[in-house]
Amino acid sequence: MTIPATSDNNFPKARFGPSYLSVTMKKIFKWPVFGIHCERLQGDASERSYFRVSQKNTEGVNRNKAQKSIQSLIVMQLEKPILNMEIDFIQILKFLRRLDLPVPELFYYDIPQGLLFLEDCGTMTLESQLYSFPQDKTLLYRQAVELLVRMQSKATHSVDSTCPAYHRKFDVDKLMWEFNFMLDHYVDNFCDSPLDSMAKKELREVFAPLCESIAKEKLYFTHRDYHSRNLMFDRGRLVLIDFQDARMGPCQYDLVSLLKDSYVKIDDALVLELIDFYVRLKEKEEGQKVDRERFNLIFDEMSIQRNLKAVGTFAYQSVKKNNNRYEDFIAPTLSYVWKSLNRRFKGASLQKVLLKHIPGLDRKEELGL
Repeated sequence: MTIPATSDNNFPKARFGPSYLSVTMKKIFKWPVFGIHCERLQGDASERSYFRVSQKNTEGVNRNKAQKSIQSLIVMQLEKPILNMEIDFIQILKFLRRLDLPVPELFYYDIPQGLLFLEDCGTMTLESQLYSFPQDKTLLYRQAVELLVRMQSKATHSVDSTCPAYHRKFDVDKLMWEFNFMLDHYVDNFCDSPLDSMAKKELREVFAPLCESIAKEKLYFTHRDYHSRNLMFDRGRLVLIDFQDARMGPCQYDLVSLLKDSYVKIDDALVLELIDFYVRLKEKEEGQKVDRERFNLIFDEMSIQRNLKAVGTFAYQSVKKNNNRYEDFIAPTLSYVWKSLNRRFKGASLQKVLLKHIPGLDRKEELGL
């Protein structure tokens, strides 16, 4: 709805109201105080909230003569104000923009309120684009793979100490922490199947070697959530969002996020085609051959680890945050784990122990297998 400048009604889950918006948009962007429209957007699995702010019946505001007018923008509300200009999101955004990678522009940061005013990259995610134009699936995914290789190449080889991603990595401790998070929130709480200490010990003993194998890989800049909902499709190009948790990790991590996506199913044949496309681009970019056998092993190991982590996140949202929007994605995400286990670890202790203790992982009918 359109917000009258004199109204003090608060928006749901917002730390600001119409009066704040009117004053801020006039002061920072020179917008007239009337006709401002605000809508709350569906957020992600985090404590951040998002709002689209636009103005009707206006030509917008020229920030300078070379730029087009701003008709709308996105307000990202942090969980709570952080009295530090250089929060992770801003540091990583600045870093990626310096590398000429497609990320939204930051117009203004209201530090005391914990509000970031960002470029509006539209309403179409890669996910929605895929569902709207299924005939273009291969083309769209190739575009996403190309951007991934470009991001990994530029960001990995342009080390910047001010970028938080270079100070954290997927080591054994982090990978095991995510596994334990899944055990606590999915197995114990969501499934209401608490594991005793012996069962958890058995699980950790078989899972640790997988994490050790992953942690030996060369480190690349990883987005950490490079999937169809975090790639905006804006004027023919893909734009990166939700990158504040970036860290160093195996190059396969983001590729798994994209091709083993909880929200979009890709045929196995296309997955293999896109892995091959990624490897060929990577070889061309780096000027050396990729050990494909090792690459595929880490891809499968990463698929098991990352998707179990995602299941833990979905369960946490449901049980701890009373947010059941992600429950329907648990089964398809478990199916990725089952397939990778069956392909790479069939009959091995890892497969046997995970199937024994993780509810739902052995129910092939429910997983659509």
